[in-house]
Amino acid sequence: MTTIGVLALQGDVREHQRALESAGVRSVPVRRRSELEQVDGLVIPGGESTTIDKLLGIFELRDPLRAMLREGLPAYGSCAGMILLADRVLDGTSDQQTLGGIDMTVRRNAFGRQVDSFETDLTITGVEGPAMPAVFIRAPWVESVGEKAEVLATVSSGPAAGRIVAVRQGFLLATSFHPEITGDPRVHELFVSIVRKER
Repeated sequence: MTTIGVLALQGDVREHQRALESAGVRSVPVRRRSELEQVDGLVIPGGESTTIDKLLGIFELRDPLRAMLREGLPAYGSCAGMILLADRVLDGTSDQQTLGGIDMTVRRNAFGRQVDSFETDLTITGVEGPAMPAVFIRAPWVESVGEKAEVLATVSSGPAAGRIVAVRQGFLLATSFHPEITGDPRVHELFVSIVRKER
């Protein structure tokens, strides 16, 4: 059976696991290199990107994970996870590192503070059916993408209209928003389909 890990250092780990299991795969928390080596794909949840970066170093996961991503491990990053999968970050701390992999420039906390959190409906390339509810909490947005990255969704209205909020590059997927808290599993189903194609 396909097994997808959820990086369990910070964020909505259980919610991502539930969404993955509803999409028909086994899901396990990942905190150690030995656990990382047992999964077919990995979800990197939201949280605080600089803190997750530090914890990746403390748990000795940063270098192995970078290497596995380069070798083709499928990964999906939501919110802070999007930042960690970006090749370039704006408004980061001076010592902030990313895992990289997606040729995009991401701006941290672009949508504002916690009080500026909002929900909107998005049409996402590769996700069938009606527009999907998307919850943004201190979320980043994508300032620009390179030639290899595909924009899957932009905000359609309001002050952030036109901002890029979902991107895919090969076996890597990233969203600014938190699909794990809406009860709509379609982004996780998209990621599961990516993992199964890469296996």
